[in-house]
Amino acid sequence: MDPKDKLIIALDTDSSDKALSMVDTLKKEVNFFKIGFELFSSCGPAIVKDVLKRGCRVFLDLKYHDIPNTVGKAAAAAAGMGVSVFNVHALGGYDMMKRAAEAAEEEAKRLKAPKSAVIAVTVLTSMDEMALKKVGVSDTMNNEVLTLAKLARSAGLDGVVASPSEIKPLREALGGDFLIVTPGVRPEWAAKGDQKRVATPKEAVSAGASYIVVGRPVTAAEDMAAAARKILEEMRS
Repeated sequence: MDPKDKLIIALDTDSSDKALSMVDTLKKEVNFFKIGFELFSSCGPAIVKDVLKRGCRVFLDLKYHDIPNTVGKAAAAAAGMGVSVFNVHALGGYDMMKRAAEAAEEEAKRLKAPKSAVIAVTVLTSMDEMALKKVGVSDTMNNEVLTLAKLARSAGLDGVVASPSEIKPLREALGGDFLIVTPGVRPEWAAKGDQKRVATPKEAVSAGASYIVVGRPVTAAEDMAAAARKILEEMRS
């Protein structure tokens, strides 16, 4: 896969105009964009439609976590919008994840459209092992992520969101077809921000990430297109 198809740019803003300006500036370099809580809460489904209209793909990052019936309905709505990928929280459990996967498939069949990939958040990249212990998880980070990823696969999900630190053990345990979407990716020339478990784009891709998610190093750059090209060049090197 061309690195251009592996790079997802996070549209971390509350403004539709700003988000679409980013897409218009970057779409010649990158065609995959992440819409998260901030943007979706401000602009709703319309922003998804506007990005899709520009010929780009969308990763809807809303991390659904509720009872299976509620998440199933949300999953059908996400799939119905035509997003390429959306996510749920693995800690919602097997039944919740299974219902999300079923709902996405049912909606794709109903619309006679490609199925959205459903992936599970394992442990947020802003957390480290001390943070895990504070919420009552005594296992190591790698073991906790792997346990949740195996549960997600058994529930029929297409992959997981996991930090750069867990890519290799996940790839070894779950094989080459399982999607690994990796936030916490920071070029050497960028600040880490609030991410704890980080790697460079080249390191993440070399370790086996299916996709990497980059936000501020590109969207806060003076020349966003040049920053994106710089990351793509690093991924290819």
